[in-house]
Amino acid sequence: MPTIDNKELTRRVRAEVARRNIDASMLNVSVLGTTAHFTGFVGKLRSHEEVDLKEEMEVITHLVQMHCGIREVVWETKVRV
Repeated sequence: MPTIDNKELTRRVRAEVARRNIDASMLNVSVLGTTAHFTGFVGKLRSHEEVDLKEEMEVITHLVQMHCGIREVVWETKVRV
């Protein structure tokens, strides 16, 4: 089985984030080995004001671990209002 480089893993993690109902326009994503780092800001979309951002971050953590082979997820983010 071929190994996947950090660039490809980062692309896959970003794709998982993009599928969620959050504003990730100011969210930086990077992958080093099997660790995903999220830095910057997350927010609610105007069309999805009911979204619980903490819950969405937990779902994203679970999805990237399940679908992308990520073992550790580090969130260093702030909520943008």
